[in-house]
Amino acid sequence: MVDIAARVWNHKWKIDPIVRSLIDTDFYKLLMCQSVFRNRRDTTVTFSLINRSTHVPLAELIDEGELREQLDHVRSLSLCRGESTWLRGNTFYGKRQMFRPDFMEWFENMRLPAYELERKGDQYELTFEGPWPEVMLWEIPALAILMELRGRAVLHRLGKFELQVLYARAMTRTWEKIERLRRLDDLRIADFGTRRRHSFLWQDWCVQAMQEGLGPAFTGTSNCLIAKNRDLEAIGTNAHELPMVYAALAETDQELAQAPYRVLADWHEEHEGNLRIILPDTYGTEGFLARAPDWLAGWTGIRVDSGDPAEGAETAIRWWQERGEDPAQKLVIFSDGLDAEKIVELHRQFHGRVRVSFGWGTLLTNDFRGLAPGDALAPFSLVCKAVAANGRPTVKLSDNPNKAMGPCEEIARYKRVFGVGEQKAQAVFV
Repeated sequence: MVDIAARVWNHKWKIDPIVRSLIDTDFYKLLMCQSVFRNRRDTTVTFSLINRSTHVPLAELIDEGELREQLDHVRSLSLCRGESTWLRGNTFYGKRQMFRPDFMEWFENMRLPAYELERKGDQYELTFEGPWPEVMLWEIPALAILMELRGRAVLHRLGKFELQVLYARAMTRTWEKIERLRRLDDLRIADFGTRRRHSFLWQDWCVQAMQEGLGPAFTGTSNCLIAKNRDLEAIGTNAHELPMVYAALAETDQELAQAPYRVLADWHEEHEGNLRIILPDTYGTEGFLARAPDWLAGWTGIRVDSGDPAEGAETAIRWWQERGEDPAQKLVIFSDGLDAEKIVELHRQFHGRVRVSFGWGTLLTNDFRGLAPGDALAPFSLVCKAVAANGRPTVKLSDNPNKAMGPCEEIARYKRVFGVGEQKAQAVFV
């Protein structure tokens, strides 16, 4: 096992780059990329970095030259033979050859496109623009780089023994969470922590701890490189990016209203089983389910990713019942801002009523709260989102208005089209 504290103390990034592989990314990005490559490859998109936690002055903490070195390093990466063989030949969700030969040929020859970086006050403005299948693959590495560079800036101030104690305390905290979770019957939990992790080495350590501590209750990781290296299931389906871009391309209000279902119709043609998971909250869960076509009720489950998670699960249960489906046979995946206490609470509330699963993210792979002077390693909310498609702005409403994004006039239009009324705001922690 890597001595992370010693590695940090001796850090030279050219020996230990932040992103070391194009598959050091979330599995759902590759699944979505294949879908986009098939259905919308000529769409031009713009992705932008958004720091929701403006109290964290990234441009003051992170050297611009070092940031550019890390971004440029990612642009030099391509799939190696072993990675390509794993993607082409491995079984994912019980399906062999998940990735089609035409997509793999494209991916094997792909390099990430150029970026634009500019300092604006105490923040960085980082944008990516180009063909959708290429640009979308910047999201996860860009976030991982910013998060880890911020961490390195803080850790650089600490002494050798301070680092040893800091990581010992973080390991103890993580293991105590795992000990609490393994008391739960029929627990199903996966690592969803790539995008806002403390570092690659720390995420890998957390995954190994979950493997040993939880056994078969640990179902896998969203990180493809770690899944490959640790012989784990790669976990993931789809995300808000798809309906956001499809909606931005809609010509009329009627097309806009149908865009989220068009996304899932395209997905339905490609996937089955546990890959048929609905993410309903992009433009409000209740309205989405009320207008959903009947065939969606037959899908495997729903991921709850914003708003009150218990309310979201109850809404899904009522919807299945109204559509003549048995909720006990359906899968509910909770994935928004989870920590051990909330996982225990939700498991106790819904175990037996639905098939419960958890995607544990930032507070698994980046919980260093209170461990560094000034709480300087506390996790914060950083995202990289599609903000435009073919020159048109994208919009996300969410079940939490504090996560809404897009121009005000477009947000108002989307709320009208999707029938979104008053929403309960909740603090965005990560």
